[in-house]
Parts: sequence; structure tokens; C-alpha cells
Amino acid sequence: MNIKGKTTRMRTVAAALAVTVFAGTLAACGGSSGADDQGSKPGASEGVTDAEMQAALEKGGDLTWWTWVGWSETQAKAFSEKYPNVNIEVVNVGTGGEEYTQIENALQAGSGAPDIAQIEYFAIPQFALSEGLLDLKQFGFDGLQDKFTASTWAQSSINGGVYGLPQDSGPIVMMYNAELFETHNVAVPTTWDEYIAAAETLKKADSKIYMNNEVGGPVSLPLVWAFGGNPFQIEGNNISINTLDEGSTNWAETWNKLVELDAVSDIATWSTDWWTALGNDSIATVLSGAWMPGIFENSLPDSAGKWRVAPLPTMDGTPLTGENGGSSMAITSQTKNPVLAAAFLKWLTTDQESVDLFLESGGFPATTADLGNQEFADKEWDFYGGQKVNQVSIEASNSVSTEWSFLPYQIYAYTIFGDTVGQSFVNRSDFKEGLAAWQESLVTFGNQQGFTVNK
Repeated sequence: MNIKGKTTRMRTVAAALAVTVFAGTLAACGGSSGADDQGSKPGASEGVTDAEMQAALEKGGDLTWWTWVGWSETQAKAFSEKYPNVNIEVVNVGTGGEEYTQIENALQAGSGAPDIAQIEYFAIPQFALSEGLLDLKQFGFDGLQDKFTASTWAQSSINGGVYGLPQDSGPIVMMYNAELFETHNVAVPTTWDEYIAAAETLKKADSKIYMNNEVGGPVSLPLVWAFGGNPFQIEGNNISINTLDEGSTNWAETWNKLVELDAVSDIATWSTDWWTALGNDSIATVLSGAWMPGIFENSLPDSAGKWRVAPLPTMDGTPLTGENGGSSMAITSQTKNPVLAAAFLKWLTTDQESVDLFLESGGFPATTADLGNQEFADKEWDFYGGQKVNQVSIEASNSVSTEWSFLPYQIYAYTIFGDTVGQSFVNRSDFKEGLAAWQESLVTFGNQQGFTVNK
């Protein structure tokens, strides 16, 4: 299978991170975890009030923020204009796993981590349990829960603690080439059976057309979530893994049928070949987070008017989806100015000025106020033929299953997903076999690290 580009880099750095992160993970799990321990951590404060955070803003100081998103510089500038005594240094040390490796190296070394870091939701448990992040409950941020979607809040909260404030979200939607569908008289699928039938019709019409691409890559596991899968049950140090639960099995059987039809291309998402295939109409749909429509608009100008956005198909037509991507902003345990960091973090994720700058840059929000804003919902996208794309994405945001947990070693889990489940695609074998192999590896690895893992 052609897994390359962004996916390959993510595996490489994540594998390195997985080797080092567990030195501190079980120490955190051994006693009371999360909020109960944070008051004694370096740099932590207890019971910080809004007045104390305001005083910290007026006093000022220097903060370092590690992030890879394009709108961060604009937000930092706006904040410094509002609070001139505070200097925010924005540093991009790499995307996702590249950043996580550097954070973990700094945590192991005892210095060098930023004050604030962008952390994707799947990585939060690993850093929270290794005591790399502060529990934000000490700043009263547990009271901000209603400002964010249920799914993003759930992924930012571990063992009763709050380890990040959500910034963006990625409810999965289906982007489809409407022109291609119309040419071949294919109806927009609302169920997975209809999706398979559409794939078959397109393949018969032109053998060069694929319904989608890449299995074992970035979106495969979020799709398991979207099928209602919930393979990981975590309770403290005890973990149960069942990668063949009903939802996961439904995903595997659906992809078995698509692969049998030769409807899944092995082109890697984000590769040059992928963009070419999208532009020449040889990939019919992209199943991705609600942030993808904005990327298409900026990256495929010659395809303006061809594409539309629809809800992700489901097993029975009842709305259900998962999250693909999205990040929280967190405070690392090495910050020397936790109160100032907390004040900036609150502004960054909840102040409307900051959120508006994020939205203007094409981000998809995790804030309930913006998802409920009629102007945002009614925006017409010229690229999508005037479609009100945000309405579809908002509906998806309200349909994300909250019955999902990430492993406390999820970064490692991602590194071997393509080497187990992805091999089912390479070998054209049953995806259930790939899921079973993934489970065996996860159980073995977890027990080796000192967790109690059952299947």
C-alpha cells in the first residue's frame, strides 16, 4: 500500500515518541490521577480566580506557544495588542507527531517544553497520564464545558481532569464530486449499502474511477468511530480492547466490499497524486473532517462548482459520525507562569475576537455559540455552487458519537494501524483479520508497559 507523505512522517515520529513516553505514564496512573495530583506539580497553582488571571495579564510576561496552525500568529498579535505587557512567542516545531516528540524529549530532559501546546485529541490521554499537562480544573475551566461541543470536551477530559480547551473540531462529512455523480446518474448515498452501490455503478462506468482512497491511513480509525465502534474501554490502569465490536465489524465488512469492487485507491491522502486524482475526477468522494471543505476551496481552484458536501452515510440512515482531527490547547507541566498561561488559553479558545480570527482562516469551531450562529450556518460557498456547507457540518457536529475513548498509548496505536489493518488492504484479505491483529499487538504492548489489558 502506498502510505507516504504526511502519514509516513507521522508514523516515524510517533514511533519514536511511543518508545519514550511510557517512562512517566504509569507513574501517573499508579496513584490518584488527573485533578487530584496537579496541585503539587511544578508550576501548578490551586484555586486560581478570574481576578488573579486578570492581574497576571496586567503584570505581563513571556509565553511560548507551540502550534502548527496558520491562524496562530494572527491570534497572538491580537492578544498582545489587547494585553501589551504579554509577549507570545509562536513556534512551529512541526506538525502533530513531530511536535509531540519534541515535547516528550523536553519532559524527559526536565526543561524545554513550551508554556502552551497544541495537542490533538487522540494524544491528550498519553500526555495527561504521563503528567506532561496541567489539569485545568485548578483554574476553574471545568466551568467552561457548556461552551464546547460534547465530543471535543469529552476527548479533552481524562479521569475527572480537564487537560485541554478545545479549539477546532472535525466531525466527519462526505465530500463528493457532484458533477461525476450526475454524469453517471448516481444518487447521493445516505446509507453504506447505497455507498457501496454507488461505488459499483461508478466502477462499471469507468474502471479508472475510485469511490475513495487509502485504508490504514489518517481517516480509517475515525471512520470506525463513525460506524459506532468503541473498541477501547479505559478505567484507570485497566483497559479492555475489543476491535471487533459491532461498529468496528460493520466498518470492516463495508470496506471488504469496497475493496472487492476495486473501489478504493491506494493513493495516499495529501500526496501530489491525491490532489491530481481529485482534480481529474478519478476519486469520487472524500470522507474527512469538516475542516476539509476549506482546504479544497483553497487547493482545487480548477474544480470550483464540481464538489458538494453531504452527511456521512450510516448503516440505517440515522445520523451518526465520528471526529477526524481537531485539537485542544493545553498547558504543559513545565510552564513557569501557569496563571498567565491559563489567562491566555482562556482568551484563545473562548474570546469571540480570537474565535472570529480562527473562523476567518477557515477553521471549523468546537464552540457551541459559533455552531449555533445563523450567519455562520447560512454562509454560501461559491466553490460548492453556493451550497451552505456549514449547515451540513453543524449537523455532523451534533451527530458525533460520544461513546468513544482513546487509549493512553494511542500514539503508538496509530503507528501500527497501517501495519496491521492496512495490510488487509495490501493483501486484499478480510479487514476483520487486520483488526484482530491490531488488537493482539495493542494488548501485548499495553501489558508490556504495565497496564492491565484484557480483550
